[in-house]
Amino acid sequence: MKRIGLVVAYDGTNYSGWQVQPNGITVQSVLNETLSQLLGEQIETIGASRTDAGVHAMGNVAVFDTETRIPGEKISYALNQRLPEDIRIQLSEEVDPDFHPRYCDSEKTYQYRILNRKFPVPTERLYSYFYHYKLDVDKMREATSFLIGRHDFASFCGAKAQVKTTIRTITGMDVWRDGDVVTIQVTGTGFLYNMVRIISGTLIEIGNGQYPPEKIKDILDACDREAAGPTAPAKGLTLMGIQFFD
Repeated sequence: MKRIGLVVAYDGTNYSGWQVQPNGITVQSVLNETLSQLLGEQIETIGASRTDAGVHAMGNVAVFDTETRIPGEKISYALNQRLPEDIRIQLSEEVDPDFHPRYCDSEKTYQYRILNRKFPVPTERLYSYFYHYKLDVDKMREATSFLIGRHDFASFCGAKAQVKTTIRTITGMDVWRDGDVVTIQVTGTGFLYNMVRIISGTLIEIGNGQYPPEKIKDILDACDREAAGPTAPAKGLTLMGIQFFD
């Protein structure tokens, strides 16, 4: 028995999120089924990040145990020939038998893309949130300074979350504009349910002038979901990658 690690990229548009569920096709269920057919044994993957319906990924991480004699680095090629076009393995390799992607120390990086122009662009409709009011990127960037560090992010936690604590650590944030696209990038050691999308929705409100950047401090102190901005749509969010630490 050996453990194989995968780096998985996917377009989340047609999936009910990452995690297997009884009603709906998910990225994990497609991966499990395809791996089981390829290897001739029942495979159950373990994912590092349970992305929501409609959220994309460039570098989610999963592991599975197998008896196969196929070298770990070759599995990606065979798997990509069988997977649908909106899921692709970027890397496969044998990892330590006790490596668990959810319990290892790591940092995740997400990007939220906003198409900020007068009219929508059809080719961007699945991968960005269209917002036609002009956004002040400098104010949005200034607001991120209040979010970096270890805080109670209860105000930025979706209502369905079942967690022991809402304290999380954001290690880095930035906001930039490239043409008509405004990108919010967030790196942290762990995230609450809908946390990045709520942060993004709140920064959009700051960018359109509804309140000043320092309002973030009051929102954090409130520890109340109603104090923060709306949850930005899933399609603008992409899990860019996960860095693991020894």
